Amino acid sequence: MLRLYATPAGLIVERDAAFFPVPHALTLDALFAAADPQALLLAALLDTRPAAAGAHDGTLLAPLQSQEVWAAGVTYYRSRTARMAESKDSGGGTFYDKVYAADRPEIFFKATPHRVAAPGGGVRIRSDSKWNVPEPELTLAINSAGKIFGYTLGNDMSSRDIEGENPLYLPQAKVYDQCAALGPCLVVTSTLPTADTVLAIEIRRAGATVFAEATTIGQIKRPLPSLADWLYRDNAFPHGAYLMTGTGIVPPDAFTLQPADEIRITLDPVGTLVNFVR
Repeated sequence: MLRLYATPAGLIVERDAAFFPVPHALTLDALFAAADPQALLLAALLDTRPAAAGAHDGTLLAPLQSQEVWAAGVTYYRSRTARMAESKDSGGGTFYDKVYAADRPEIFFKATPHRVAAPGGGVRIRSDSKWNVPEPELTLAINSAGKIFGYTLGNDMSSRDIEGENPLYLPQAKVYDQCAALGPCLVVTSTLPTADTVLAIEIRRAGATVFAEATTIGQIKRPLPSLADWLYRDNAFPHGAYLMTGTGIVPPDAFTLQPADEIRITLDPVGTLVNFVR
């Protein structure tokens, strides 16, 4: 297992508690285009010495270059019930019930790179929405051939009132400036998280915790490789893609994010993705 960090000075790999600078010739685009990204990364480190100063100075970038970010919805039972509840007045609740049990998953476009916030950076809530929540998600890294070669953490910012008003408003509820965050690192590995892996979120406001909850990856209904397969059907990704795998954590209906809230999403071994609401 390798942890890959994107920094302003370049890529850095953590391996066996040591940190190695990645040669500048190896970009994230090249990694996502490789047939075997892990082997390519290991080969690039053969003649590289550990960095004396450690990993980085604390400034991280989102671990993507040209990759699109997509998302799968209604993969957890908790997400299904929340979506049905928020859409009950629009008559769209049955859509979510049906897709939960269907063979074809819900997959939608989420963000281009410039819409993705870095670790420690600001995520946004829409100015025309009054009910906004973060959605903590295991996010798969998929190469150009459709092979999952790692994962990171994702924050799928969502405007629940806009989506609940009409399911056709989903793109507006999901896609806008800084509507997503990724990081703090990309775990490059051939092994996906086990079913008992804990995914947790904490939201702090003025230093106090206002919401905290956890779930496990095993609560995802669909096999993770099948989500990647559906995304790549009749769809080309020359620079690879990230795929958020849905959320099993939904704050209560009375909760909405406020400016300056701190969002902390944790998954071992990725670490904790921290963002602030702008």
